[in-house]
Amino acid sequence: MSDRPTGAADFPAARSLGLFGAVNARDLGGYRTAEGLVLRAGVALRSDGLNRLTDEDLGRLAALGLRRVVDLRSRDEVREAGADRTTEDMTLHHLPVFAVDFDIRATLRSTLAERDPAGQRALLGDGRAGAMMTGLYRWFVTDSIAREQFARVLRLLAEPGASPLLFHCSAGKDRTGWTAALLLTALGVDRETVFTDYLLTNERSAAVVGAVLESLRVRGPMSEPELLLPVFRAERHYLEAAFEEVAAGWPDFDAFWADGLGLDGGVLAALRANLLESGDRSDLAAPVGAKAPRAAAEQPPGAGSPAV
Repeated sequence: MSDRPTGAADFPAARSLGLFGAVNARDLGGYRTAEGLVLRAGVALRSDGLNRLTDEDLGRLAALGLRRVVDLRSRDEVREAGADRTTEDMTLHHLPVFAVDFDIRATLRSTLAERDPAGQRALLGDGRAGAMMTGLYRWFVTDSIAREQFARVLRLLAEPGASPLLFHCSAGKDRTGWTAALLLTALGVDRETVFTDYLLTNERSAAVVGAVLESLRVRGPMSEPELLLPVFRAERHYLEAAFEEVAAGWPDFDAFWADGLGLDGGVLAALRANLLESGDRSDLAAPVGAKAPRAAAEQPPGAGSPAV
């Protein structure tokens, strides 16, 4: 579990899965560890919610041999947005990461319903929206139940025959972003690459975020929809806040892995066996990035919230 940089030339952009109904779905394959091993393509996938998948999207996932889907959304999120669309060959694991104190979706819903510009600015303006997000990321680390849910995803990835496995939340940004950061760090991917993967959400979700903001402007719930940008975007300092909490509570990531997440060397060894392979293949070492599907920009405004 090393933070030693591997060099910018080794940073492959995560591959889009090309899903119309989940524009932030992508493959973590191709990232290189400090030891020169490479995360295999098609085994660990991250995404936004699968509730809006088309039949063609399901066909794409089936073609990948997807076996397990982990849904990190709360029960309320699932009820409001809809359950994941899966095939009979996919096993769904619902592992909600949720706390009343950080129910940002509910807070925003009530604020928008009031249509009060002053109240919206009082809640979100002058850095307060960003502070809400930073608090959420710190909670990912300080809350024992949240840590256990993230650890359960890692245990699933370590099980024999678990892959391909896809994990997701609503936007594929926060809970999904921290899960991916934990996985990549544990495997030995350097910290800058972890941030590179995290920030790809902004590229993949830009069209959806822009459509939602324009919809809010046209429909009138907000006179300043840009106040929501800190909630909709992945920001480097959010993820930094989570890693800061790890450093504040444990001597190093190895100690956090064992004590904070309750995971042992056997889980790590199984993860490495399941997900890593020799890095001497040029096709894996090369960038595997792809643009998000063009259809992403064609989604109707407000369809699929880019919230946490």
